[in-house]
Amino acid sequence: MDKIKVLIDNKQKEVKIPTGLRLLIRRTCNAVLKMENFQGPAEVSVSFVDDKQIRELNAKFRNKDIETDVLSFPLGENGQYETNPETGAKMLGDVIISMERAVFQAERYGHTIQREVAFLTAHSVLHLLGYDHENGGIEAVKMREKEEAVLIMLGLPRNGSYVFTDDNR
Repeated sequence: MDKIKVLIDNKQKEVKIPTGLRLLIRRTCNAVLKMENFQGPAEVSVSFVDDKQIRELNAKFRNKDIETDVLSFPLGENGQYETNPETGAKMLGDVIISMERAVFQAERYGHTIQREVAFLTAHSVLHLLGYDHENGGIEAVKMREKEEAVLIMLGLPRNGSYVFTDDNR
């Protein structure tokens, strides 16, 4: 597999970034691209933001005035990507993660912040590659299976359910 450059920028101060999280994000991006047999060098940009920042981005770009956990901004379509003229790498796009939301969801689902951020990264990189779950159905199922396969590759298998009972609401 070719070289993957992952640019990571912390634009928030609400959550201390755990040691090793940046490496985990790089490993997650590599795992997704390997699983998808992506050819050629690639670049992905990942930014950590807070809830206020992600809400503003969600309102501006998706007309949804609400916080969300992750946003994806692909720079390509149908497997065609802009190329960085300096490196020749395909620029896949931007991943924006709300660290506040990631902490909340990790607690809610009963797993680590590392697993949550790896899940959000895998989810978002799949979006950069053209996957979409917005309409539900088989596409959403395929995407969830791929996300879980990447987490298993990283040694972060699911340890519980995403279905809530009355006890954990």
